[in-house]
Order: sequence, then structure tokens, then C-alpha cells
Amino acid sequence: MIFADLELKINSNLGKEILLLKRSPEDFLKTILVVGVMHGDEPSGEYLINRYLQERNETKNRLLFIPCLNPDGLTLGTRGNSNSVDLNRNFPTKNWEITDKNDNFYGGETPASETETRMLIYTIDRYKPDLIVTFHEPYKVVNYDGPAKEIVERFSEITGYPVQQDIGYPTPGSFGTYCGVERNIPTITLELPDNETKDKLWESTKDIFNYITSF
Repeated sequence: MIFADLELKINSNLGKEILLLKRSPEDFLKTILVVGVMHGDEPSGEYLINRYLQERNETKNRLLFIPCLNPDGLTLGTRGNSNSVDLNRNFPTKNWEITDKNDNFYGGETPASETETRMLIYTIDRYKPDLIVTFHEPYKVVNYDGPAKEIVERFSEITGYPVQQDIGYPTPGSFGTYCGVERNIPTITLELPDNETKDKLWESTKDIFNYITSF
């Protein structure tokens, strides 16, 4: 059972549900957005979010969750969505560029061409989060964009993952650039290892959820 309110539900190209869930006190301090499965072959974020939401926990902040942004990719076992678009290259940033459709990092025909991307942009515009956390795999580092240095150091202490601001390759049209660099929203990418059990992943990250309830 999930202890959260349904804020928004849309359907993907393949008819899969994409949910925006909320857990919030009546009077909240900050708004935190947590996103899982931007890439369909990186499924652990959905598990961690849903596991957290199976417990009743108090929060001083408004917590918003998209457990699985890319259910089509998850179903297909692909990085991109059902249009073969890497959602993390599909945001309308200043550095977005057209790439080869056969490229694994294909950013779409136009910026924000994808339903999933537009849902995330809508969520950010409507709820104006003070912090965004996304789960990715498999590097076992904490990456960030925007004014998040103090927060990311706390994430590193909790997980034991090193901080790595530069992921090591160009990311035109990325979510981190869209939110962190161009909108100055602290945006943290928690790169999970892909070779650990779900229980071990939960033990490593559960205090992240506790931290964002009241930081």
C-alpha cells in the first residue's frame, strides 16, 4: 500500500500510467521533487520511492514523487522511451542539439517533444520545487547541478558515495542543465550501483528520504 495522495496521472505512448504523488503537511516549509526511472534500464529509483511510501512518515516539507517517469522504457528494457528518445537529452536547454536517431542518447526531433518531458516541466512550473532529486544508475556517485553543494555533501555522507560534479561527458538537453544550471534549482542526481541487492540499496539510501523531510 502506498501512503501518498495522487496529484496527477497521465498515460504514456504505450498506455502506461505515469503518476505524480504527494505527501505533505497542511503548512509546509519547502517543496522537494523526487524522480525515478528517467531511463528505462535504470529501475531502482522506482523501487526505493515506493518502498519509502509504504511507510507512514511525518514530513515538514511537501514531498512530490514521480516513481517511474519512463514506464515504456522500463517495459521495453531500454534507456529511451517508446520513441527511442533519451528523456535526459530532451529538455529545452540552451545547449540542446539534434543528434542521430540511432544514437543511444538521441534527444528527440525537438526539445520537449516527449510526453514524459512535458509532464516533468509542468510539475516544475506548477510546484516550483526547492530541491530536485533524481535516481539514476550505475556509477555510485552523487552528481549535482545548481546551488546544491551543501546538500550534496550531506547526501554523500549518508550514502558513502563520492561527490562528482562532472559526470565526464557532454549532456546537451539534460534535466540537470534545465533545472540546476538554467533555473538555479538545486538538482541532485543520485547514481546508484547496479550490482547490489534491493535491500542493500535501501539501507544505503533510506536516510536520504528522512533528510529531505525537514532539511
